[in-house]
Amino acid sequence: MTGPDTGHPARTRITALMAASVIVAVSLVAAVNLAIPVLLASELHPSPAQLTWIVDAYVIVFACLLIPAGAAGDRYGRKGVLLAGLAVFAAGCLAAALAPGTGTLIAARALSGAGAALIMPSSLALTVGAHPAALRGRAVATWTAATGIAGVIGNLGGGLIMEYLPWRALFAVPALPALALAALVAVVVPRVPRHPAALGLTGTALLTAASVALLAGIIEGPEAGWASVPVLGASGAAIVLFAVFVAHQLRARTPLLDPRLFASARLRAGTLGIAVTFFGLFALFFVNARYLQEVKGFSPLLTGAAILPVAVPMITLTRMAGRFRPRAAVAAGFAGNAAGLALLSFADAAMPYPLYAAGLVVMGAAMGLAVPVLSHEIMAALPRERAGLGSGLNSATRELGSAVGVAVMSTAMTAYGMGAGFRTVAAVVLAGGLLTGWWLRTGARGSA
Repeated sequence: MTGPDTGHPARTRITALMAASVIVAVSLVAAVNLAIPVLLASELHPSPAQLTWIVDAYVIVFACLLIPAGAAGDRYGRKGVLLAGLAVFAAGCLAAALAPGTGTLIAARALSGAGAALIMPSSLALTVGAHPAALRGRAVATWTAATGIAGVIGNLGGGLIMEYLPWRALFAVPALPALALAALVAVVVPRVPRHPAALGLTGTALLTAASVALLAGIIEGPEAGWASVPVLGASGAAIVLFAVFVAHQLRARTPLLDPRLFASARLRAGTLGIAVTFFGLFALFFVNARYLQEVKGFSPLLTGAAILPVAVPMITLTRMAGRFRPRAAVAAGFAGNAAGLALLSFADAAMPYPLYAAGLVVMGAAMGLAVPVLSHEIMAALPRERAGLGSGLNSATRELGSAVGVAVMSTAMTAYGMGAGFRTVAAVVLAGGLLTGWWLRTGARGSA
């Protein structure tokens, strides 16, 4: 049994299974980037916009369903929701592997994203619930480290697959560990008490529509024209739909995400900080594979291995998260993230790989410093019985930031080149970091 002071006796195994589930779900976000050069030359012949949708369909559905998925875990049981997520994820992967055309592939990626959304909040809530109060900070740091490491594993695994197998294997292979993890979770993980929670289907539909419209305005701009009716219409629809979403949530008896929660400066800081940090990281992942393969001539396997300099400082500093002052760690994290992106903006055919790797090291260290603190701020700003909502919000902001980062990088790179893309992303990260730091200071004064 799980006790308030001792935690669950199998908490180490539970944590390992939850971390593995997170890695399977998140690694697919990064792994698909290794297939971009092959997909461009494949029988599907996707346009640049379609290629971005192949990457982002997974991520945007992932992001928009995370909060209701967290509520579903609270309401129906986190173990059951996690098992359902692993099954849906595997089904989407297999459908993508068999896709006869670009539209089907995008739809299958969206289905996998729905499964990933069910996995993430339940995995964090189960991790936190298995540990006593004194160890929960470390447990959150472990889970957070898994989300960061997943990007590296996705690059390595994707490179290995693309080196020796056709692109369809990139989507088929992840289904196998997902099904194996489902079997282990069914045996090892205990059921936990349920809590009343509203799924907020209307709010979910509004949030999803608004987010898709936002991405459509960003992604389609270079091809359709920024002043074209489709792009202006999508951008205007995004603004209207986000406004309607906020108004609906303020009136709803049981809102999906009550905007009044963001009166907490800690919650604002945590959500914005996570979104902006992953905005920068996944913008890097999107362009990294194309740069190393098309410009530097690396093989897919070597390209996957070349992202490793992100991993070591990320893992090391995440494990040391409790030793740093939170505000100082976040400030250093954002400064390092922006500096790493700025350095990478000078990457070209003449840049030596060791100099490129230095930018990756700086970004990995920045992630290791900032992300554990920001994730903890989100969870600490909400009561324990809303752990599902907190974990869903934590994951949603990360994936939404990732999706927008990919879209912005793709758009800027298509219009102005890779260097301009990196500089644009760096500017957004720096601006977001300044606002996050301000809210952290405000939250610290309010809790004093």
